[in-house]
This record gives sequence, C-alpha cells and structure tokens, in this order.
Amino acid sequence: MDNTNTEHRKAFIGNPSSNFWLYDSKTGFDLTHPATPTSASPTPNHTIKTTTLPITIYPPKSALVIIDMQNFFLSPQLGRPKDSKGLLAQQQLLQYAIPAARKAGVRILWVNWGLTQQEIDDMPPATLRAFGFETVLASEWESYEKIEKKQAAIDSHGVNEGCHKFPDPQIETSGKNPRIYRGLGQEIGKVTIEDGSTIQGGRLLMRDTWNADVTPELKQSYEEGKKANPPDVWIHKNRMSGLWGDKTDCTEFLEKEGIRTLFFTGVNTDQCVGGSLQDAFTKGYDVVLLSDGAGTTSPASSQESVEFNCAKTWGFCTSCKDFAKGLGLQQD
Repeated sequence: MDNTNTEHRKAFIGNPSSNFWLYDSKTGFDLTHPATPTSASPTPNHTIKTTTLPITIYPPKSALVIIDMQNFFLSPQLGRPKDSKGLLAQQQLLQYAIPAARKAGVRILWVNWGLTQQEIDDMPPATLRAFGFETVLASEWESYEKIEKKQAAIDSHGVNEGCHKFPDPQIETSGKNPRIYRGLGQEIGKVTIEDGSTIQGGRLLMRDTWNADVTPELKQSYEEGKKANPPDVWIHKNRMSGLWGDKTDCTEFLEKEGIRTLFFTGVNTDQCVGGSLQDAFTKGYDVVLLSDGAGTTSPASSQESVEFNCAKTWGFCTSCKDFAKGLGLQQD
C-alpha cells in the first residue's frame, strides 16, 4: 500500500551550509533560515497561510517591499482612476499589511523610481520607450538636436506616420494623459493637488519631485515608519526591477541587513513588481506576493499569470489579510 501522501515527512531543500528551506508535510515550509537543518528555528517566528502550503518566517530576516506606489502611477490629479487597482491595493496595505509588518518587526522597504540625470543618460532605449519619447517631423530630422520643442510621441508604440489610413502624422496615446508620457526626465508641468493649490509636478520620475513621491496616504505611513523599530527605508531604483544586475541599492541593503524573505506589493504587478520579484527569485531570495496588495492596469490575465507563477514556481502567494493574521495583527 502506498502511504506517501499520508505519512509524516520532512526534508531540507537547498544547500545545508548556506541557503535552504525546511519542509514538513504537516506544517509546510520553514523559511526562517536556521543555522543548520537540525537547528531550532529562530524565534519569534510566524506561520502564514498561503494559496498552497503555509510558510513560517522570521521577522528580522524578512521585509515587506512596496514598489512604485508613486503619484505618477496612482494620483487622480494626473488623471488616474479613483478606483484603480493600484489604489485598491493601497487600501489593503494601509489596513492590513503595513500595520502587521510594523507590529511584528518586519522591515518595510519603499522601493521607487528615483532617477538622476546620469541614470537617464545611461538608460537603455527599451526602458526609455516605455515612458514615451519625443519626435520631430522627418523634414526636421537633420536639425533634431537644435529643436527645443519637439512633438511628443507620448506612447511606447510610437507614431503612425505614413500609414495610408492616417495620411497625417498621428500620435498614439492608448488613452494615456499626453502631457505625462513625453519621456523620463521630462517636465510634466503644473498639477492641482487635493487642497486646490497648484504645484510643479517636476521632471518625470526624478528624485525629490512630487510625481515621484508616494501618494499622500502612503507618505504619512512612511513618515510614521521612519520612527518604527526597525525603521522604514526608502530605496531608489533606476529600472523596472529594483534588483536587476550585479548590485543595486536594494540588494546591497538586503545583504547588509541579512534579509532573505521578501513580501512583494505595489504597482504594476506584471511589470515593476513582477520584474523585481523574478530577479529576487533568481538571486535566491524567498519571494511571496501579497496578491491584493499589488495591482496593474494590464488585462486581468496579466495579474493572474504572475499570481499563478508565483504560487507554483517562484515562491508563494497570500493576501494582505492572511499576512496580517499570520503576524498576529488583531482584525475586526
């Protein structure tokens, strides 16, 4: 008789002298990273329900990673929907994930676009195109560098010049706000904010600008978190992924602090969140997606694909509420 599905079984997965998980058929996966497979798991630890098996984590080695919840991507003042998937994710973060992480001592990392001019100068064209680019008439091409005011393409797909259906030059907008998709580092102009006052939106996704700041609700949470124990940390990124390449500010911080388990949230699920999550997976971090703490403007299938692959291959999926419950946050 085959009892493989009923017998109590254990295993370790990985290198027992460096990076490994423990598995128990009764309790799920232990991601606390004890010294050896037979050492006691460090305490205090917490067990969190996921869409597959439970996981047990150790807060000092864990972080809640909040990606790109910035005004540029979320603010209704830039024409974003007031009921967007990103703002719905924000509600879950504020109600459940952030308070639970602070209570349990899980580090909170705010990982956001925050560019310097040098970083824009070094940016590859594939990344630049995603935020739009500017064009000139073909007849003006030889004078491209001398033309101060160019025609904005404002869409990653370019312009329909010369098409028989569109004899005149057309600009593709895909429904996007034309003034904010002129390219990274371009001025987005004045913005009327919540209190009715007008401010400069700043250069697109450059450091220390209004558009690159997190939303007002999250900014208040971040300011409070700077006084938490351990304190929240703001980390600039300069690609869609915050963990790309050999080293980034994010990976250097994680290595310095000995953080191994990452709970990913933010926008967009299938772009900056998904890219960061997959790079973290490839680099050997434990990755968990808080599905309702992440949103995207892409079709629903894009969110579903990331959730499916995260649960089945890259790591685990859970909800903000289950995350909070596992960390001991009292809920109504």
